[in-house]
Amino acid sequence: MPNFLSFLKKHFLLSSTVLTILLACLWIFSTPVNFFNSVENASLWVRDYFGGFYLYLGFGCVVFLLIFALLPIGKKRLGGKTPEYSFFSWMAMLYSAGMGSGILLRATQEPVFMQQNPPIDTGVSSEILSLEYVFYHWGLTAWAFYVFFALIMGYSFFIKKEKLAISTVFSAKSNSISLQLIDFLAIITTVVGLVASLGMGAKQVEDGANFLMGSNENLIDYSATALIFLGAGYSAYRGIHKGIQRISNINIILTLALLFFVFVQSDVLLIFDRFFSALYHYIIDFIPMSLALGKYDPGKEFLTDWTYYYWAFWLAWAPFTGVFIARISRGRSMRQMILGALIVPSLSSFFWFSVFGSEAFSFIEEWGSYSGEFSNVFSSIFVFLTEYPLGSVTVVITLILLLGFLITSADSAIFVLSMFTDRGKEEPKKSYRLIWTVILFLFTIAVLLVGSSNKGENVLTAMQKLLIVTSLPFSFFTVLIAIKLVLKLKKKA
Repeated sequence: MPNFLSFLKKHFLLSSTVLTILLACLWIFSTPVNFFNSVENASLWVRDYFGGFYLYLGFGCVVFLLIFALLPIGKKRLGGKTPEYSFFSWMAMLYSAGMGSGILLRATQEPVFMQQNPPIDTGVSSEILSLEYVFYHWGLTAWAFYVFFALIMGYSFFIKKEKLAISTVFSAKSNSISLQLIDFLAIITTVVGLVASLGMGAKQVEDGANFLMGSNENLIDYSATALIFLGAGYSAYRGIHKGIQRISNINIILTLALLFFVFVQSDVLLIFDRFFSALYHYIIDFIPMSLALGKYDPGKEFLTDWTYYYWAFWLAWAPFTGVFIARISRGRSMRQMILGALIVPSLSSFFWFSVFGSEAFSFIEEWGSYSGEFSNVFSSIFVFLTEYPLGSVTVVITLILLLGFLITSADSAIFVLSMFTDRGKEEPKKSYRLIWTVILFLFTIAVLLVGSSNKGENVLTAMQKLLIVTSLPFSFFTVLIAIKLVLKLKKKA
């Protein structure tokens, strides 16, 4: 017994999070309907009372980072004198970890939804307004949540020489329960965010495979989940250089190939026109859109279903994605990291959605009517691709790319969770990477299993809404961390 207690104390973060996840699994399995209702009520409460706060927080992160990048301290390098990874590999890894499968999930579904249901009226066409709102949800604010934590972790680890843990922002020396609680919340938030995303990704793989084979099997998502974690576990075990970097590079090459395939068969001038028009309106409307001011207020229902959910989702992924971005940014200046990770991925996403969204609009115009062909978030991109030659081939390539993105999201999360629980080490023990691979795999399977039952059909939806609840503490921590960093810099000055 003393040895067991000693083990628990030594591995408090790992043991406490595993216990919490096991208890959550028991709750989901035993009463899936109660689980869904509880999460639904809690998420609505959070959105009712803190939704507006999320808007101001997102806008504040963008402003904070841009100011920080322009200050003299932005010239300081994170670690070595030269970047550890090439610009292509760096961008491939942070994009694969931060967005990945989401751009496949929403490629046509979200632009078409916004076009068919314009959230506001600013006098521009529904196509431009649609792309503008997609840019808003997938642009600067989303990456600002990630980069904010990357800045904090990069400054603490590479400049202050502290361990890679969220709690070090408050104290690098103390190991109190309150500080461990901060890291505990970071881990739980990461786990929930990852499982929700992987669950949705696995369902998209299932829908894509069924669409390709003309079947209606319901076991493909389990096979896909097993394949994802087999690849992610191997990649994380191999490390960043030999695993994560290589798969991320392959992902981006396949993404560019798929984008080029659609682009060259499209109305190129129309795509560029809509891309630049939407980008222009996004820039000039950014402040009122971010704060939902005046005619830029789409209403509580839209904000609840879309913007609040997205902000909570990005915030839920911010702890592990931020730490991962900081880890792969060794040798770059803080200014390079901030501006590079804010601007380049945002513009890449904007062009991706402009190509797929603009072509989806054209298809609807050609059909003469719209009957919800792109309304299913899981199958919309596969419906879209079959409108082109070699439709079956591109569906297969998209499925491979989807699996690749899910693997790189999972392997970076496994690596960061291992850092958190292995006392903030830059290179966590491989045993921790294996443990987290198994834990995340079992939790994802549990959620999918209950979600496939009649009584638990809303469990996957509940996991997504649980993000809104678990990200709330981090919305407060974000403000406190920003204040803490400013005070540190002011004191040093």
